[in-house]
Amino acid sequence: MAVIAFRMPGYDSNDYAASVVLSDVLSSQRGDLFALVPQGKALVAGFALGPLPRAGLGYAMAAFPQGTDPQPLLDEMRKILTENLKKGFPPDLVQAAQRQEVTKAQLQKNSVSDFAMAWSQAVAVEGRRSPDEDVQAIQRVTVDQVNQVARRYLDPDRAITAILTPEPSGKPTAAKPPGGVESFAPQHAKPVELPDWAAKALRRLEVPKSMLNPVVTTLPNGLKLIVQPENISKTISVSGHIQNRPELEAPKGQEGVDQVLDALFAYGTTSLDRLAFQAALDEIGAVESAGTDFSLDVLAQHFERGVQLLADNELHPALPEEAFQVVQQQVAGTVAGQLQSPGYLTQRALQEGLFPKNDPTLRQATPETVKSLTRADVNDYFRRVFRPDLTTIVVIGAITPQAAAQVIGKHFGGWKAIGPKPEVLLPPVPRNQPSMVAVPDARRVQDKVTLAETLGLTRSNPDYYALQLGNHVLGGGFYATRLFQDLRETTGLVYTVASEFEVKRTRGIYAVEYACDPANVAKARAIVVQNLKRMQMEAVAERDLHRARALLLRQIPLSEASVDQIAQGFLNRVELDLPLDEPVLAARQYVKLTADDVRAAFEKYLRPDDLVQVTQGPEPK
Repeated sequence: MAVIAFRMPGYDSNDYAASVVLSDVLSSQRGDLFALVPQGKALVAGFALGPLPRAGLGYAMAAFPQGTDPQPLLDEMRKILTENLKKGFPPDLVQAAQRQEVTKAQLQKNSVSDFAMAWSQAVAVEGRRSPDEDVQAIQRVTVDQVNQVARRYLDPDRAITAILTPEPSGKPTAAKPPGGVESFAPQHAKPVELPDWAAKALRRLEVPKSMLNPVVTTLPNGLKLIVQPENISKTISVSGHIQNRPELEAPKGQEGVDQVLDALFAYGTTSLDRLAFQAALDEIGAVESAGTDFSLDVLAQHFERGVQLLADNELHPALPEEAFQVVQQQVAGTVAGQLQSPGYLTQRALQEGLFPKNDPTLRQATPETVKSLTRADVNDYFRRVFRPDLTTIVVIGAITPQAAAQVIGKHFGGWKAIGPKPEVLLPPVPRNQPSMVAVPDARRVQDKVTLAETLGLTRSNPDYYALQLGNHVLGGGFYATRLFQDLRETTGLVYTVASEFEVKRTRGIYAVEYACDPANVAKARAIVVQNLKRMQMEAVAERDLHRARALLLRQIPLSEASVDQIAQGFLNRVELDLPLDEPVLAARQYVKLTADDVRAAFEKYLRPDDLVQVTQGPEPK
């Protein structure tokens, strides 16, 4: 990363509203900073604002491939900022930024937590009467004020320049098993009596009533449409997903073709080039993205125009040759750095420990596979993978199901699938063998530890719910779980610990993650194994099981507390071939499950002695 930082005004400054607009203008995809990306001079470029009450920081940022000299990029960034200050900013970019801020303010209402934070920020931090005051101030900003603030604060003589370059930490190596058998008997703390009001609430186990009532239709071309009317804001959000598996669908030797295609969606459509397409979005204050996961957030009055633009980008991307050559080099450079990064090497080591050598998930893009791609390869991949009969679109907002279906049908109804459906389900995998791998990471002073294993379980298996209930006793509920109590509260061995079941349609994984000093890796693992075996041999106490049920039941209303969560929940259930009201069906299961059901499920599926261990950080001891 190359960064040029400036002192900016704080919330209490009369220049604050203009500085927000200035930041948005500098971040615009039609702006000169972002133009460094399509020019092939940067991987990412833009501007960010970090305000505080009495002062703020502004950052002009650009990312470059590992091993590249950053000085020419820094020179370009300085030149762009200098030219912007001399000639001033275009009025249409200022107006586009103001429209985006209006949309953003409305979108905050679509999340309970985001809206609460907006009010807290406005009242407690900024000293406003409501978040509306910021929006109103931004709407009053003039082009002259933006230019004045830019000249006042973007002073190159007072800028701080920083360059962040990654350094590889080394290749993964087989780790030595811990010596001997360690035993750490749990020291249970004395139970705490809850206040009457809390105890009463905890005793009440009711299956919560979902507030959702989605309307589902299927277009003649096979596209599934889910509409959930909401009137909490003046916006409509569209979320879409195309079921796909690059590991199965990319031809051999073309690994990385999906990454190249994904980056090319930013270069416009066959009818609108990159700048014209972004200008059309700016005209209506819309936020849009295309790809196998695509989305649109727009004010309700601009819904149809927004969907028209989304469909144009999703179904008719330009994929221009000149942009392909730039993106190909950018992706190749990114992949080269990624293959050496500790985070990637850790995930890779985990996959190699869990899955057989010929598993599709072990395919990986390399600079060579990316550089060998042609534009025709990308076009062929697009035509095979992007098809309506594997697509789900969720529409949530101030609209009726009939109106949403009419607009989506008008702009996506003519989409046709080409050829037979591709295979998008990974094959089942056998049980893994135990192994240990250490991935060096010079940045870390503690080890990040992952213990995982494959499961003979699919998402449609009813035993999934008994395992989930048990996991919320063991490690899925933070402070109240056995792992947290034993590893953090009682022994002080770890800083964080969590466990989860990741179960899909054809395969499942159980994983535990914790962070600790290198000397405690083996000790903490022994306690994890001990707890897993205890879950298999002993029935969970009713008190603990009741608390886990209560936690799971109360997560259902929370999952409906934001438009994004609702949409993602619908898309996930379609991907997993589950009914849309599956959370309520799951709640009924949790209420009925017994302690022996949980014990039997852990005994049937978990293998505590077969865990794959991958550490990221110093050599574990």
